[in-house]
Amino acid sequence: MRFRHPDGSTIHLAYCTNVHPAETLDGVLAQLGDHCEPVRRRLGRDRLGIGLWLARAAARSLTTDPAALRRLRAELDRRGLEVVTLNGFPYEGFGAQEVKYRVYQPDWTRPERLAHTTDLARLLAALLPADVTEGSVSTLPIAWRTPFDTAAAHTARTALTTLAERLDALEELTGKSLRVALEPEPGCTIETTADAIGPLTDVSSPRIGICIDTCHLATSFEDPHTALDALTAAAIPIPKAQLSAALHAEHPHLPDVRKALAAFAEPRFLHQTRTRTAAGLRGTDDLAEALDGETLPDGAPWRAHFHVPLHSPPAAPLTSTLPVLRDTLARLVGGPAPLTRHLEVETYTWQALPSELRPRTRGRLTDGIAAELALARGLLTDLGLKELP
Repeated sequence: MRFRHPDGSTIHLAYCTNVHPAETLDGVLAQLGDHCEPVRRRLGRDRLGIGLWLARAAARSLTTDPAALRRLRAELDRRGLEVVTLNGFPYEGFGAQEVKYRVYQPDWTRPERLAHTTDLARLLAALLPADVTEGSVSTLPIAWRTPFDTAAAHTARTALTTLAERLDALEELTGKSLRVALEPEPGCTIETTADAIGPLTDVSSPRIGICIDTCHLATSFEDPHTALDALTAAAIPIPKAQLSAALHAEHPHLPDVRKALAAFAEPRFLHQTRTRTAAGLRGTDDLAEALDGETLPDGAPWRAHFHVPLHSPPAAPLTSTLPVLRDTLARLVGGPAPLTRHLEVETYTWQALPSELRPRTRGRLTDGIAAELALARGLLTDLGLKELP
C-alpha cells in the first residue's frame, strides 16, 4: 500500500513473505497466488506491497535466467502486487523444522553473504515498479556475537564497503537507488541501534544504513525517541523499518505468567529474552532457557523476541509491545519529514504460535495478515498520511 506523507513523499507499506517461506522460484510464484493476492483482495486493494523473501536458490534462479526474472515480474503485475523492499536476512532454510542459530549463517564475514546481497540488490532494481526509483534490502546485523573478534569485524567492514561500491555502480547502470539496512537483533554483534552507530560510521556510505525492527527494539528495552535521536545525530540512514511486536510479561515471577510464557517456547526459532536490572540489560538466547533456569532475574518485566500478531496481543497475563511500535512509527513518519519511506509488517511466527492461536487454514492466515496490515494502515492515517489508490 502507498501513502502520501504531508511533505509530499510516498511511504510504502508491505508485508514480508517469509511468513510462508519458499526455497525455490516455483515456490515463490505459488505463494503469490496462494497467499499474497488473497491478502490484497481481503483488503479491497487494487495494489499491495510485499516484502519479498528470496532464498539463495530462488535468487540464483532469477540471476541466471532472465526469462525467469521476467516471469516473476509479470506474475507480480498480474496479481496486483509490487515490490520495493526485500528481506535478505535469512539465507536459506527459514522453513525448516528448526531454524534457531542457523538463520545467522552465512554472516558478513563470509563471501556468500556479500554475493547473495549483491544479487538481491540487482534483482530488486529489476523488480521495482516503473514509477519507483528507490529500493531497500534488509540484512542480518553483521553476525551472531560469538565467535567474533577484531579480524572478523575487519572482514565484515570490508565486505560492506565493497557492497556500497557495487550499489553505487548499480545506480549508475540502472538509475535505481538501492540501499541495504542492517537489522539489529538481540544476541548479535549489533544488538541495539546504539551498537550500529560505530560499524555504520566506519563504513561511511549512505547506501548502508539500519533497519528498525520494532520487536527487536522493544525486546532490548530501547526507548524509540532516544534511539532515533542518536541515529539522526550520527547521520545514520534508515532505509527500512519492520513493524512488529514482541511478547511482554510484566510479572515473570508469578507461576501463571511463567505457564503462559511456556506456551510460546517452541523448537523452531530463537526467542531471545531480556530484562532490565540496576546493572543493565540481562538476557538469555532463548525463552526456554529463561524459564528453565535462574539465569534471568524475574523481579522486573521480561520481553521475548517472539513476533506476535499486531492486531491480536496474547491473552492476560501476557501482552505485546504494540505501544513501542506506535511510538516508533510516530517518530519515523509522523514528523515534518519521514525518517524512512519503506515499512514492512513482519510477523513470521504464525505457525510457531501456541497451538490454539495458530491459523488452521489458508483463509485464516490470510485474514490475520490482512488484519495486521489494516491496523498498520490505521496507524499511518492517524498520523496524517493519506492512503493512495
